Amino acid sequence: MHECCGRLNLINACRRRVFKGVNVEVKIHPMKNLVYSDESYEIIGVCMDVHNNLGAGFLEVVYKDALEYEFCKLKIPYKREKKYEVNYKGMILPHYFYADFVVYDKIILEVKAVSRFADEHIAQSINYLKVSGNKLALLVNFGELKLRSKRIVL
Repeated sequence: MHECCGRLNLINACRRRVFKGVNVEVKIHPMKNLVYSDESYEIIGVCMDVHNNLGAGFLEVVYKDALEYEFCKLKIPYKREKKYEVNYKGMILPHYFYADFVVYDKIILEVKAVSRFADEHIAQSINYLKVSGNKLALLVNFGELKLRSKRIVL
C-alpha cells in the first residue's frame, strides 16, 4: 500500500471524542459516509457562495439574510429562528432556544461571524442538537477570510 493511502485510511476512520462530557462523532471523508452528506454539502456550498460574495466583516444578521435569500432562490426548505422548548427535569423552562436555521427539517445551521471558533460555540451546537432531537449541526463562521465550518453529530 502506498504511504499516502495508509494515511488516507486513518483519516477516513470514524473517531469519537468526548467534548464536555458528551460523545461527539467526528467523521472525515468520504462525504458519502457522513450523516446527511448530500444536504450538508449543498448547505455548505450556499454558505461558500454567500461568503465569496460578502467576505468577512459583517454582523451575523447580514449573513443570515443572505442565506435566507439563497435558500429561497434555490428552493431549499428551511426555517429561520426556529423556536425550541427547553425541558429541565420534566419542566418546560420559560425561555426558549432559537436555532439560526433548521434546513431540510433536520439540520441545524448555526451562523457565526467571529474571529475564530471557540469551545463555547461547539458546546452551544451540542446543546441545540440535544434540545431539538436532530442529529446534525453545521457550525459556520463567516468572520474569517476563509469560510470555516464544523460538523457536529450526536
